[in-house]
Amino acid sequence: MAEFATLGERLAEHGISRRAFVKYASYLGSLMALAPEVSRSMAAELAKARRQSVIWLSFQECTGCTESITRSYSPTLEDLIFDFISLDYHETLMAASGEGIEHARKEAMAANKGKYIVAVDGSIPLKDGGIYSTSAGQSNLAILEETCKDAFAVISIGTCAAFGGIPKAKPNPTGAVSVADIIKDKPIINIPGCPPIPEAMTGTIAYLLAFGKVPELDHLGRPKAFFGDNIHDRCYRRPFYERGQFAKSFDDEGARAGWCLYEVGCKGPVTYNACATTKWNGGVSFPIQSGHGCLGCSEPDFWDKGGFYVPLSGSVGPTAKLVGGAAIAGAVAGLAAAAVARHRKSSLNKG
Repeated sequence: MAEFATLGERLAEHGISRRAFVKYASYLGSLMALAPEVSRSMAAELAKARRQSVIWLSFQECTGCTESITRSYSPTLEDLIFDFISLDYHETLMAASGEGIEHARKEAMAANKGKYIVAVDGSIPLKDGGIYSTSAGQSNLAILEETCKDAFAVISIGTCAAFGGIPKAKPNPTGAVSVADIIKDKPIINIPGCPPIPEAMTGTIAYLLAFGKVPELDHLGRPKAFFGDNIHDRCYRRPFYERGQFAKSFDDEGARAGWCLYEVGCKGPVTYNACATTKWNGGVSFPIQSGHGCLGCSEPDFWDKGGFYVPLSGSVGPTAKLVGGAAIAGAVAGLAAAAVARHRKSSLNKG
């Protein structure tokens, strides 16, 4: 096989037909809500593309984002690494260690100057000179600035990299910040989640590879294809919310009947992610389907916005706040009553 073969040539060598490749590109395009003609264009551009150099940096993180991407369904991690990209540096997945991997990182930077993608997993500590997280004798800050200097684009993988995540939560003892707080001169794509959906990561990388540009982003720098919809609006429990049918605990009759989990703390109304549509583990399920409310983990400062099992206040949307005690009961009762009233009015009109 030629060293610089295109992706189309590489797939042909593996016995993958053009028809199968176009089908795959159509699936990927639909996953990202692209028009059919754009999906065909994606297939053509991917076929002509060469493997993309990716340098993955791990900072203040739990390795959950790496665990998530290893479970990517389409493309799989193996397809991504061996066909789509050249993963030139990833401390967790590399067989080598020590000076060898640091040499690989710098070699990839020099060989692909201005063209490589940097994926960052974890927040960056700034307090006390950044001593709370170092690698190869360098602070995370120094490595980030050095590696991003000649990058084409930067992808913040997970909520820690995108918004500071759990390390930034009060009282933020290490002075943790997000990638965007430091890197100001490169396109930054935020793919938050604790961890992110695997296909949100692999799909975004495939888009960059196919079109050589950043996908459409929302006001928080997230790809609209995966973060454009509210989980509450796409949730299959939404009809129960509209009828005012709420589970009171995780094991009551309402919960068993699939009622809305709003009153037990679900943050779906203020969370934007593809969990309810793309789902996890190849489309098998997502937290709400498994009986647990949404934690809102793809939103900034989700850890500091109150207990996971404390309901939202009566307002829904970006300005919703967490309240306690009687205020919660009153707000929820008001919402329930309004939902029931709407349902009755709808029934009367139909009658």
